[in-house]
Amino acid sequence: MILTTTPTVQGRDITHYHGVVVGEAILGANIFKDIFASIRDIVGGRSAAYERELAKAREIAFEELRERAIESGGNAVVGIDLDYEVVGPNGGMLMVSVSGTAVTLG
Repeated sequence: MILTTTPTVQGRDITHYHGVVVGEAILGANIFKDIFASIRDIVGGRSAAYERELAKAREIAFEELRERAIESGGNAVVGIDLDYEVVGPNGGMLMVSVSGTAVTLG
């Protein structure tokens, strides 16, 4: 399945629009990861724990997007927008939301 941020796919015609599809993932951050990430932020550098959580959430959200596109009859998703939000008490959870338009490419 083609997933793209562009509104069209070069060399392919969109023959049908199936509507907006969304994939979301909300993951809680482990307290030990939070502690180590805080130390990392103080001394500088990258937080591998958070990077892994972000990648995991992104993969889940994109898989959900694909599933919803297939359910709607599409074979591609165009105009994808990817958003990250911190939610929950004290910002303890990470939400990744991916949305786009499910289409059929000819």
